Amino acid sequence: MNRNVERCPNVAVAFTAGARDVVAQTARRIQGWFHRLDREQLTRELNLRLEERNRERARIARDLHDTLFQGFLGVSLQVYDAVQQVPADSPGKPSLNRALDLMQRVIDEGRDVLQGLHSYQAAAVSLEQALSRVRDEFTPGVGVRLRVFVKGQPKKLSPEIQEQIYLIGREAMLNALRHAQATNIEADVEYLPQGLRLAVRDNGCGIDPKIVRLGRECHWGLLGMRERAGSIGAKLQIWSRPGAGTEVEISLPRNIFAEACA
Repeated sequence: MNRNVERCPNVAVAFTAGARDVVAQTARRIQGWFHRLDREQLTRELNLRLEERNRERARIARDLHDTLFQGFLGVSLQVYDAVQQVPADSPGKPSLNRALDLMQRVIDEGRDVLQGLHSYQAAAVSLEQALSRVRDEFTPGVGVRLRVFVKGQPKKLSPEIQEQIYLIGREAMLNALRHAQATNIEADVEYLPQGLRLAVRDNGCGIDPKIVRLGRECHWGLLGMRERAGSIGAKLQIWSRPGAGTEVEISLPRNIFAEACA
């Protein structure tokens, strides 16, 4: 009898330990279930955003085709005829020819967008290569240095994701050139375990913090960057102040980055 009494605590301890294991296992299953639901929900939300964006893009494309794009084509033809009349030995001839080449590339990219395709730069080459080609849009002799650095093992991204990241980075670079009068522009493309990060920084005149927060009337650059980042589930941050340059950072979370590389 005494031995039976002595064994009761051991049985109770064993039962308690087993119950704890069951509770812990159940908790892990519940956490895994909720984690899976979060991933599925995020994927559904991303897909819905892309579908909405594609519908809106088609509507805007129709409007652009009938107005701005047709007008731009007409102007380019007139510019071409005018350049043809400039003497071949004219000092300005090379710059005019280069401007025509750039104009033709912009028209071709615009045509691709109107047809629902992705721009050549964003889809046919890597992200870092596409960003490096932005320097082709700079006027020769302006004294601007543009460098692109890569960290980690580069990965091929889905065209939809890469296009948006490229356009955000391109906008940041061109803003540094056109509005901030920067002479040094750098872009860091980082392929990290926790996701993808692109940072564009310059030594320009900077941006008023109020404009960074609220944007500026009739200036769609900052607003467009934020909308593009939101459409793919990326995070956009901008640091700047007058006289201190600007840094634009786009970060793509690990789960979306993994799907974009699939």
